[in-house]
Amino acid sequence: MAEKRNFALRDAEGNETSVFTGRSPRQAALKAANRGHTEIRLREHGTRKLHIFKGERSRVKKPKRAPKWMPDKIWKPNVKKIGVESLKNQ
Repeated sequence: MAEKRNFALRDAEGNETSVFTGRSPRQAALKAANRGHTEIRLREHGTRKLHIFKGERSRVKKPKRAPKWMPDKIWKPNVKKIGVESLKNQ
């Protein structure tokens, strides 16, 4: 299995504000979208690649086989990859 990797969430000014962990950039982007981020720019630790996503989350009904403690409506994240950029000066 692939190992977990760390991705730093960057804001518009280039400041790294949060770190999300996942086996792929998409998995980390889904976690960021679930927390309400819409413009998602993730830099993988140890690289100069910047993965860019558009994210959103919506309220949906809980799954049929969900546990009883789960609320009737849950947040479901959705992301779309825009592209990959390379950071030059870092």
